[in-house]
Amino acid sequence: MAVWDKNIVWSFMLLLTGAVGQSVNYPPPVCAVKGSTVTLPCTFTPLQVDVDGRRVPIKIVRVRWCQKHTVCQGSTPSVYDSDSTSNDPRYKYLGDKKGNCTLQITDVRGEDDETFRFRMEVDDNRGHWTERSGVKVSVTDGTTMEITSSSGDGQVRTGENITLFCSARCTFHQLKVTWFRDDHALSESGPALQFSSLTAKDSGNYTCGLQTSTETRSGPYSLRVEAGEEGADGDLPLAAGVGAVVGVLLVLVAVILVCFIKRRRSAADQRADGGEEDQKHPDRVYSSVLQRADREAGGQRQESSRAVEEVSYASVQFKHNTQNQARAVQEADDATIYSSVAGRG
Repeated sequence: MAVWDKNIVWSFMLLLTGAVGQSVNYPPPVCAVKGSTVTLPCTFTPLQVDVDGRRVPIKIVRVRWCQKHTVCQGSTPSVYDSDSTSNDPRYKYLGDKKGNCTLQITDVRGEDDETFRFRMEVDDNRGHWTERSGVKVSVTDGTTMEITSSSGDGQVRTGENITLFCSARCTFHQLKVTWFRDDHALSESGPALQFSSLTAKDSGNYTCGLQTSTETRSGPYSLRVEAGEEGADGDLPLAAGVGAVVGVLLVLVAVILVCFIKRRRSAADQRADGGEEDQKHPDRVYSSVLQRADREAGGQRQESSRAVEEVSYASVQFKHNTQNQARAVQEADDATIYSSVAGRG
């Protein structure tokens, strides 16, 4: 009874107010390459009803994507059904039940060359709705890819930014590609190859192709990076600042090395000059040694002469004293003789 009452209420509300504001926004027609991945961006506005003067969205209970049918209802085959547990894994629903209805198709095949439509369902079947316009997907064989550039040509300067685009003749959409530079595979896999602060190392011949087919490889795109002109546009303040810091550090290191080398050389020159002076003037060294020896011998001779003089002086003094003593004895004897003669007389 409760369910019956609820259905009656929904039916009554829908009859009074109608489905208000429901809409689906599909992308423009999409061209996909076999084996690639394509995403169909999609948004929707749920049904709304007036409740006490307020717009209230009706709760969405089921979403579906289908092809080959304008209404997508009942037993119509679906590529995705939120109520199903056996959806084809090639179709991934990236949306929700509130406003996002994006669908992604991987490993695109010829059978995907159809118009895809989105359907939303509510508790009451009178609130179900399908936007019949849909989105057309065109599938093409893996033809040769093409490379275009954001710069217009392959002539760019150091420090500039550039983007290379790998696209099929009908689409650029969600392609998984392999990029090559001079026949060497790069790690990037998206359809856009971006360069920032170009250097001479980025120069080369670039090609691209779908990861699923080597036969789709594009012709070469020649990228040539030329040296930038002084004062040209696209200056890189960060790179310039880093370069300035590195330059200052290099100058400091160079100054320290020069000072160290000069000191080492000065010390080596001083040692070398001392050795050469001794070798160039041996007589001067010899005479210096002789002078030192003469001074020492002279001192010894002076001390010996002084000792001899003292001995000689002592000897003279001894002789002088002996003579005085002899003279005194002689004078005493003469006096004795004289007194004796005088006595006799």
